[in-house]
Amino acid sequence: MYKNYLKRTFDLIFALILMPLVLIIVTVCGVLIKLEDGGSVFYLGKRLGKDGKVFKMYKLRTMKVNAPDIRNNDGSTYNSSEDPRLTVIGKFIRKTSIDEIPQVLNVIKGDMAIVGPRPDLPEVINKYSIEQKKKITVRPGITGYSQAYFRNSIEMNTKFKNDVYYIENISLMLDIKIIFKTLTSILGRKNIYNSDLNDGNIKKVKK
Repeated sequence: MYKNYLKRTFDLIFALILMPLVLIIVTVCGVLIKLEDGGSVFYLGKRLGKDGKVFKMYKLRTMKVNAPDIRNNDGSTYNSSEDPRLTVIGKFIRKTSIDEIPQVLNVIKGDMAIVGPRPDLPEVINKYSIEQKKKITVRPGITGYSQAYFRNSIEMNTKFKNDVYYIENISLMLDIKIIFKTLTSILGRKNIYNSDLNDGNIKKVKK
């Protein structure tokens, strides 16, 4: 019952409660982003949503204008504390996960949930196994099981397994546990970067 009916109500109420705080944080960070290089405040990335629908996911921009798209050897997005693409304010925003906060707007719009599998790039749908396709049976989340417990310390295939586990065990109690674990992980600032997992094997992706 929670998965099919109550979860969306929970997400919407939680998102609306958070909106005043979101507006304050986005305003302050937006001013700092603009002051640094004059570029856009938001990054709008295309992501894969429920039932395979592609949507634009809101994030605060952490990289320099026109920064190249670089991926790890497993196809995941490269990130590192030494990433030269990051702006000065972007490094702080990335470390604290503040860049994800505007996704509360995606929750209100119905694109995302507070808790769920993190959304993939649209082209990843062609690489899903039958089991992994369960990801698109639910709304993707601002945070999820892997993000809460492992953040960026595990590889993509392990994240997929955790996503399927979450989908098969969705409950209010599990969502609450993930939210609290996410907060402690962010405050602890552990496993922020995934560059150590990939032995330096990265590649630029043409736009």
